[in-house]
Amino acid sequence: MWIFLLIPVISSAFSFILADELVPKLREEGINGEDKHKASGPKVPEMGGLVLVGGFVFGLLAVVGFNQFADRLNVVDLNSLFAVGFTVLIVAIIGMVDDLLRIRQLTKAVLPFLASLPLMAIKAGKHSMSFPFLGQVKLGVFYPLLAVPFGITGAANAMNMLAGFNGLEVGLGVIIVSALALISWLIESWTAFFVLISLLGPLLVVLFYNWYPAKLLIGDVGTLTIGAVVASAVIVGDFEYAGVIIIIPFVADLVLKAMNGFPKSFAVHEDGKLYCPEDGPVGLAHLVLKLAGGLTEQSLVLVLLGIESVFAVLAVIYYL
Repeated sequence: MWIFLLIPVISSAFSFILADELVPKLREEGINGEDKHKASGPKVPEMGGLVLVGGFVFGLLAVVGFNQFADRLNVVDLNSLFAVGFTVLIVAIIGMVDDLLRIRQLTKAVLPFLASLPLMAIKAGKHSMSFPFLGQVKLGVFYPLLAVPFGITGAANAMNMLAGFNGLEVGLGVIIVSALALISWLIESWTAFFVLISLLGPLLVVLFYNWYPAKLLIGDVGTLTIGAVVASAVIVGDFEYAGVIIIIPFVADLVLKAMNGFPKSFAVHEDGKLYCPEDGPVGLAHLVLKLAGGLTEQSLVLVLLGIESVFAVLAVIYYL
């Protein structure tokens, strides 16, 4: 049991050290992003997602170390663990390139398909899924060739879309990763469990820096990484239903944005509050603002985190 606590402690300690070094360096090098939902539009160090990536990788290395040298984690499938690590690193590189060079939206949406190759190569998952009215359906080779890349790509891009407010993306990550870690513990899917708790520590560290008023923005390297870890854990842990339940708010956000042609529309800032743009709700956050008649950024984030918490609890209940 002590290892369950030690892995996130190790990964979070490394993340804290990395963040302490990285934040001033990013500011010095001018790698900043505009905090668009504040009246003054302050510049805040961006690409803080590198802290998540570094802490996560260090956490995975700690898992491998305990497995190989302490003979404590022989329940972990190292092939799956390394495949997840490679997938997340490829996604992180895609996000880092986008943060620096601003690649086209379509290109960024498609590139995560390449990141799924390590998981496809080891044929991760049980290659079968349950469908309403059809029951258990064996997908065979179509699972690694279609379900895996679509899962990685969909989760990475979904996390990247429901974003833009202080503490939102990282807070969502904490809720989702915590719920999935509990599910993987309940069903004794230990590889997925250690993947998830390796990210949980870094998420809590980055949340400290990213909460309102943000001292660090995680950028695409952060949002894509969170999505990739979540999807990878669901795949290697064989609890796809949990992933489907947890992603429902993101699907709602996607539908709203798709109906409006994916516009670059930001909430209107007036009198210390955020309001829905005049062109109507073009995302889940805007819909909440419209229904509430305006909210502070902190309140909006808490509402969105509350919505996600409901679906996270439902996912856990399903596996009890």
